[in-house]
Amino acid sequence: MRIKEFLFFQITRFVGTIAIQMNNIIMGWQLYLLTKDPLVLGMIGIAEAIPAISLSLYGGYLADKKNRKTISILSYCCIIAMYTGIWVLSWYMYDLPKNTVTYTMYTFIFISGIARGFLNPSIIALRTQIVPRHLYANAAAWSSTVWQIASIVGPIVGGIALANIGIKDSYLIVIILMIVAVSCLSLIKTKPFEPSSSSLSIRDNLKEGLRFVLKNQIFISAISLDMFAVLFGGAVAMLPAFADTVLMVGEKGLGILRAAPAIGASVMAIFMAFYPPNHNSGKKLLYSVAGFGVSIVVFALSKNFYLSVFMLFLSGAFDSVSVVIRSTILQILTPTNLMGRVSAVNTMFIGSSNEIGAFESGVAARLLGLVQSVVFGGSMTILIVIATAFYAPNLRKLQIKDLQTSPNE
Repeated sequence: MRIKEFLFFQITRFVGTIAIQMNNIIMGWQLYLLTKDPLVLGMIGIAEAIPAISLSLYGGYLADKKNRKTISILSYCCIIAMYTGIWVLSWYMYDLPKNTVTYTMYTFIFISGIARGFLNPSIIALRTQIVPRHLYANAAAWSSTVWQIASIVGPIVGGIALANIGIKDSYLIVIILMIVAVSCLSLIKTKPFEPSSSSLSIRDNLKEGLRFVLKNQIFISAISLDMFAVLFGGAVAMLPAFADTVLMVGEKGLGILRAAPAIGASVMAIFMAFYPPNHNSGKKLLYSVAGFGVSIVVFALSKNFYLSVFMLFLSGAFDSVSVVIRSTILQILTPTNLMGRVSAVNTMFIGSSNEIGAFESGVAARLLGLVQSVVFGGSMTILIVIATAFYAPNLRKLQIKDLQTSPNE
């Protein structure tokens, strides 16, 4: 944190994440109030995931060829424009037909997903240029901590804002915070790096990044495990429905429920910043994802608000272990000139699985019922951990301390 530009970077992520988390909770609550349909909550995720997945590899290619700071700023500005559109739409949400509001909002979300397809690879690649290699594990832990703290503040502030100032003014706060985030990012100096070979075609450049991931059992196993865990364990997307029909706690309760996983993740990330999971890393990863699945199942079955909050807290703590280990593996194993494309592959596997998981949860809730769908998802996560432990022995034996001394193995 004494590295000045790393501090600017973290402020950008902190403020920007608060804004995004606030927007998600405000938008989800608004659409659920309009429709009372959990599938609508899932459709929010898929509307953003489709463009984000489709463009991530090309976004990674650009991040390895062009100015990563510029790409990040332009992407943030596009998201600000879409959030402004949602804010304007909220003024007419009760004057326009319900379907018009819903589909227009999906359009804004879709365009913000396009921006995210370029933002995620560039911002992750930029971070690796700010800190020296020997601080990667520590930087990953602090980055996770800052992100998780923002994920605590965002839903709580969003819930309080909804309850006290309403939907329209809450969106305005989101827009202001995003502008602050972009301003902080602009204070980071442009970082020179050795670009990837220009003799390769775009297609071959994209294949190069994909091959790098697929040929490494540790890397592909770690991100696949995370992807399926998030895909099936997407209880967070259904929280507006749980807050309204199961726990009956309203907007403020929803904010607390949304913040609980991030609180747990922050506590664990702070612990790992001082005690990085460099020993028995693979086993810790497997146990943590299994714990995540168990906590999701118990949450789904709970009818007590405090037990539900605690289970979400545990789910975030377990998830944080996985995030730090996977982020450290990515930074240690990936050459600088491949970081954008590899980060894009990571985004395709992990980042967009949140939105696809939200869609899966919405469809499952429509078919199986709300509680049953979340129990099913948590149970599938546990089964996936068992299968990964059996079929990926290199991941099971992973020691990050060995990767730090032998990065090319």
